[in-house]
Amino acid sequence: MKLWGGRFGKASSKKAEEFTSSISFDKRLSSEDIAGSVAHARMLGNVGIITREESDQIIAGLGAVLKEIQDGTFPFRLEYEDIHMNIEKRLTEIAGPVAGKLHTARSRNDQIALDEHLFVKEQCDHVCYAIADLQSAVLEECREHEQAIMPGYTHMQRAQPTVYAHHMLAYFFMLERDYGRFRDCRKRADSMPLGAGALAGTTFPIDPAQVASELGFERLYENSADAVSDRDHILEFLAASAILASHLSRLAEELVLWSSTEFGFIEMDDAFSTGSSIMPQKKNPDVVELIRGKTGRVYGDLVGLLVVMKGIPLAYDSDMQEDKHGLFDAADTVIDCLDLMASVIDTMKVNSDRMRTAASNDFSTATDVADYLAAKGLPFRQAHEVAGRMVRHCLETSKYLADLTLQDFQNFCDLFQPDIFDAITVESSVRRRASPGGTAPERVHEQLAHAMQLLEAKRQHLEC
Repeated sequence: MKLWGGRFGKASSKKAEEFTSSISFDKRLSSEDIAGSVAHARMLGNVGIITREESDQIIAGLGAVLKEIQDGTFPFRLEYEDIHMNIEKRLTEIAGPVAGKLHTARSRNDQIALDEHLFVKEQCDHVCYAIADLQSAVLEECREHEQAIMPGYTHMQRAQPTVYAHHMLAYFFMLERDYGRFRDCRKRADSMPLGAGALAGTTFPIDPAQVASELGFERLYENSADAVSDRDHILEFLAASAILASHLSRLAEELVLWSSTEFGFIEMDDAFSTGSSIMPQKKNPDVVELIRGKTGRVYGDLVGLLVVMKGIPLAYDSDMQEDKHGLFDAADTVIDCLDLMASVIDTMKVNSDRMRTAASNDFSTATDVADYLAAKGLPFRQAHEVAGRMVRHCLETSKYLADLTLQDFQNFCDLFQPDIFDAITVESSVRRRASPGGTAPERVHEQLAHAMQLLEAKRQHLEC
């Protein structure tokens, strides 16, 4: 008989049982569910709703159930629907009729909300650790190649010279914001819903603050209907995961491009590359391609739950059972992607000579020509037009700007002096971009030092 079967005079359809059962996936919440039940049982005993002896018997039984789950011997059964009823049924078999008192003053509605809050908090911590590890890998790359010059791009066209460390630090600071989003998500998930009952609270004199303290929650929900119908902590986790995945995808795309023969800026380590079943020469960046591809999967997890939640009236509805697939998938996916990206960056080789050659053999210092003339007093728009005509002339004569003579420069504008040749080297272009956040060596060094401080502070916080 179902644990809720007293009102029913007919057994459930086997098809309905299979369709409504969630044990195949929500068994992942078993440790959270048992932790919540232990805290709840202890509270029931402390406030006198059940005796302390009964509370102790229930807690001991829950310990035995947890050991079976950890040992892989727990008999998960479809007919008991979900993780809550599977655990309660097994607890009854172990502890006897006293197990029936565990569910006093609670509902599966606030029970699953509790499990998911605990899970989201824990996964936020895991993601933050993984972000810090990737940031550490990025910083090591930046320190090793702090002054390596490379082309900077806009519209996937060479734009201005930059340095490799400056480029990679952009991803460090994107990841820093991702880290902040998951820390913020954890703060908002740090509300304890147990005690809300089905939606309206309970008639029993419970002490939810005691349960919250034992489980490490910062606060209680102020409204019981909100507590059981709230899934925005999961939506926020999925939104943060989607933004993180977009950053990883952009980095993955650049690594794919840079590892191609056409770019040749980096070489992936063999351990994180694959070959072709037909073309013996191939070395494919499959790992980062899959990181890029899994971004769509994480986006789907977010959009799927947004659609599920968009029209659900208060309080609990079974639609919310669909919140777990995407949550579990996104958490696993972003943690795996972070871990693998850190390994890829740790092991790849950077071809700094190839990068510098690419930055030099182009017209990426054309802006420096315009800036030079503007500094001499020519309005920038006119200076821009002069530099553009010079680029066109070079294209027509198969030259670069550095190939022109002083007379060539002065034919376009008499403000040019011999120092123009120093101004249009890639080293000079990089060095002179010393505005805050720029790519000049001293600015990059400042950014790197600040990034290292942020990472160290993060490590200390995560170890607390």
